[in-house]
Amino acid sequence: METKEFKFNEEELKEVEKYISKYPDKKAAVIPVLWMAQRKFRHVPKPMMVYIAELLDQTYSHIYGVVTFYTMFSQKPRGKYHLQVCTNVSCMLREGDKIYQMISQKLDLKNNEATSDGIFSLEEAECMGACSGAPMMAINEDFHENLDITKIDQLIDSLK
Repeated sequence: METKEFKFNEEELKEVEKYISKYPDKKAAVIPVLWMAQRKFRHVPKPMMVYIAELLDQTYSHIYGVVTFYTMFSQKPRGKYHLQVCTNVSCMLREGDKIYQMISQKLDLKNNEATSDGIFSLEEAECMGACSGAPMMAINEDFHENLDITKIDQLIDSLK
């Protein structure tokens, strides 16, 4: 069984130092440093939280509190393509909930699950601030608006 070392490499540590240098207190760098970990590992597991706490001279409980407060962070691995489908009012009125259901069935995923091959993960999201382009979804950090079932089907197939 392969064990993964949850640490940053030399180049990434230089990036951490750049974040730290932007603020008068290391504590302020917590979000960008956690985001680096999230991008690298597709989640922020406990060993990485402990490591980041040491890097930023913080307690584990503070780092854990940030990770569990913000929905942008996950403690379990997300897929290479993390699909967040908005089902809040504007999107729901334009069938965002049906789009979520279709994706859930197509990929055989429930909320906050990842496919066994690690390619896709699915999350039902609250308002993502793109109401004028409803219904919408994000794939990683890219927003896709004015969607319908056909567009979603093609989009997902293009990622396989």
